[in-house]
Order: sequence, then C-alpha cells, then structure tokens
Amino acid sequence: MSYLDPLPVDKNADLRDTFATYQRLLGYAPTTVLILQRRPKLVKALAQMASAIWDPEGEVNMGFKRLVAYMASRTHGCAYSMAHSAEAAHRAGVSDEKLAAVIDYKTSPHFSEAERIALDFAIAAASQPNAVTEAHFARMRQHWSEGQIVEIAGVVAVNGFLNRWNDTMAPRLEREPLEFASKHVAAHGWKVGKHAR
Repeated sequence: MSYLDPLPVDKNADLRDTFATYQRLLGYAPTTVLILQRRPKLVKALAQMASAIWDPEGEVNMGFKRLVAYMASRTHGCAYSMAHSAEAAHRAGVSDEKLAAVIDYKTSPHFSEAERIALDFAIAAASQPNAVTEAHFARMRQHWSEGQIVEIAGVVAVNGFLNRWNDTMAPRLEREPLEFASKHVAAHGWKVGKHAR
C-alpha cells in the first residue's frame, strides 16, 4: 500500500498532456507519478528526462536500454521499477527468452559481448557505493561510442531516482506490470513486496 495516496489523474489540469502521453505509451498512468503530482514541476521534469532517455532516435536499442533499467533496478532491489522495466522491455520487442535469460547474461547466448559489458557497467553504476572503475570504461569503449555510454549511464541514473522514489513511497503496482512480472520475472526472485495491490 502506498504511503501517500495517488491523486486522481485529472487533479492538475497543467499535467493533462503528460498523463495523456503515459496513457498512450503505457495504457495507464503510473501510480508513482500520480503520487508525485503533488509537485507538478517534478512530474514535468521527470517526463522531460524520461523522454530524453527513451528517445526513439537514440543510438542504443530501446529494448536493450529497458533491460539495462531492469538490471539497475534489480541491483537496487526495487520491485516496482523491475516490474515496469521488464514489461517495457517486452513491449519494446525483447523476447520472452531473452528476458528470462537476463540474470544469466554473462553466459547466455541471447546476449552479445557488447551487451554483457554494458550490463556489467549498469550493475556497477547502480551499486551502492558506485562500483564503476576505469576498467569498466575501457571495456565499454571497445564496443560503445561515448554517446552510447552516456545513454546507458543516463538509463541507470534516471532509474536511480525512480528506485529511491518508489522504494520510499511504495506506490501500488498497477495491474499490467504486476501481471507481467508475476508471469515473467518471478523466476528472477522478484516479489511484489510493499508494492502489493
């Protein structure tokens, strides 16, 4: 149960377009944003950052970036963000097989060497304390451009905010990501925990 109740989606008229975008992209307004709207400027800032992170014109494959988000959230231990990231990865075209294999990415044939290195980087960047080293950057530069490295680090960083926010506020997990995660990522040790409906 959320520590603060979500506000109605139509509470703030100046957020109408933002919530319409969530509805179009997800089919629902995330509970976490319904809570956050107590400060509309934060909702708008998050939406602007998210649109830059998830820009379809980015150089890194959208589905893979969602897997980066998933592993960053898994490293942090945020069930709400894990569920959202897994569902979004699937929506972006990641196969059930690749999603199921993501925790075994180091040995799974579903992942390229470049993807393995990026997921190592994401886990190190999401760790507390941060565990990124010069060696991570040296390995990343072998497979990724500096612009792509910025995209990948941006995914981890925005998820860092969301992981902290979601674990603090404990928003109720919406039906769609709850059902998806219960079916597809429960084998990864995922549990809904305090984000129960």
